[in-house]
Amino acid sequence: MNKRFLSVLVFAVVVAGLASLVLYLQIRNRLGTQDGAKPTNQIVVATRQLEIGTVIKEGDVKAVPWVGDLPKGSMTDPLMPVKRGVVSTIYASEPVLDTRLAPEGAGGGLAATIPKGMRAVAVKVDQVIGVAGFVLPGMRVDVIVAGSPEGNVGSDRGMMSKLLLQNIEVLSAGQNIQRDAEGKPIQVQVVNLLVSPEQAEKVTLASSEARLQLVLRNPLDTEEISTTGAEYPTLFTGVSRPAKAAPAATPSAPRAPAPKAAPAPPPQRPTVEVIHGLERSERTIDSNMGGAGQ
Repeated sequence: MNKRFLSVLVFAVVVAGLASLVLYLQIRNRLGTQDGAKPTNQIVVATRQLEIGTVIKEGDVKAVPWVGDLPKGSMTDPLMPVKRGVVSTIYASEPVLDTRLAPEGAGGGLAATIPKGMRAVAVKVDQVIGVAGFVLPGMRVDVIVAGSPEGNVGSDRGMMSKLLLQNIEVLSAGQNIQRDAEGKPIQVQVVNLLVSPEQAEKVTLASSEARLQLVLRNPLDTEEISTTGAEYPTLFTGVSRPAKAAPAATPSAPRAPAPKAAPAPPPQRPTVEVIHGLERSERTIDSNMGGAGQ
């Protein structure tokens, strides 16, 4: 019984050892094939971290061996990206792609980061408008305009606020165009927003005739909503007002007595002229008596 058990145990150990050996050889062959693969191409990578707005110089990039297919938009000549501006941060040893660079001749700085067909419009901000300094490059904001729709503060319509633009990218805060990974607030007086030409017209008019407010939003929240705006009287909806007391009656001034009408003149009685020979006289006729009077 013990010999049979021992034989089975030895057989199991031998089989397990052979299986492990075969698996080891297969894994070694695969790793050996990959390690022994020869580079088929060269690719241009960054020698240091290149921030947004940087103009690439010869020492900022180099060509290194690359195994396999080249990424789309990659470069093989280290002179190709030289003198082009960076529009998206490129980290050290990362391939330099054409989509991360400004067009040739565009240079660097803020202008190089503006896509074709778009504009950068400056908005004057303070602690309130700039959301306490948290409006930073790369953030997304909404723009609210507050003012009188009639262009006159004393108009019947009153003050009103309305969502003017939504999901607008902040290009720069002051002279800083770099994105802060920690999101620390920066106190600036001007921020530049990435807008279309039509949006730039609206922002320019609103900033000169009304008041602008920037509203910070989550960069992952790209949904745009429709609002009706808020008017000043609607802010106090539901607030009851105390009843106003009726004004006290003021004593009226005494009226002057009406002037008495003048007595009507007595009615005139008709008269007749009587001629008797050389005598002439007049007599009144009494209409009530039907005869002549004196």
